[in-house]
Amino acid sequence: MLAAVPIGRADDASPRLAAELASATLIAAEDTRRVRWLAASLHVELRARLVSYYDAVETRRTAGLLGELRAGQDILLVTDAGTPGISDPGYRLTAAAAAAGIRVTALPGPSAVTTALAVSGLPTDRFCFEGFPPRRRGERARRFADLAADARTQVFFESGRRLARTLAELAASHGAGRAAVVCRELTKPHEQIVRGALAELASWAAPAQSPDAQDSSVLSGARASGEPPCGRSVPAGARTSGSGAVRGEITLVVAGAGRRRRVSGPAPPAR
Repeated sequence: MLAAVPIGRADDASPRLAAELASATLIAAEDTRRVRWLAASLHVELRARLVSYYDAVETRRTAGLLGELRAGQDILLVTDAGTPGISDPGYRLTAAAAAAGIRVTALPGPSAVTTALAVSGLPTDRFCFEGFPPRRRGERARRFADLAADARTQVFFESGRRLARTLAELAASHGAGRAAVVCRELTKPHEQIVRGALAELASWAAPAQSPDAQDSSVLSGARASGEPPCGRSVPAGARTSGSGAVRGEITLVVAGAGRRRRVSGPAPPAR
């Protein structure tokens, strides 16, 4: 069973998730410490055997877990946050189990992708998920160039330390005036949603980036027509968080091809 877990707040967990955690006998977890924290937060006593199943070991541990499934063992697969397989471990075990004729089911729940889309104010009738952009500059440039004229809303994930660079590169490929929204720490008490143009957000993120910032989500939209997302543009109070570092999970929403941000009020405050 692929079990989606909260993306920020433990109290967003469903009663069914709590019941599955309590009854599971084998849990494959992206981070065993994280699943222990979640269980404790839900007042669930874990009796399951925990197996680490993260990116670096996913390939080599899939065969062992498949063997457990073939022997009749049920496995509950969870990631740190969100839905397994969506830019997180899960694809390989799911594919192997399906190929072996083993039933795969899901416990539905949160996803940073759909949560960000919902609050973005951009069209959601058509979208694509691009995951993390390529690390190599040439590959990144080609990927962004290919997507610049795409009419679909585009979803990217990115780390906090690379957020400003990604915003700047998207501004170069998609257009500096393309409307965008950054969502930080979705569903958490300090959730922050910042709206502006790509170039504005790139300037906002530059002084706020931090090498110890957590992984970030970047949501980039492309649409040929329609209104850009509404809201204030890069408010002064949103320029930095805490010590000035961009922390937590961040989501960037960028409007589509041919769409620029319509400024109805004063220009964003200068840095």
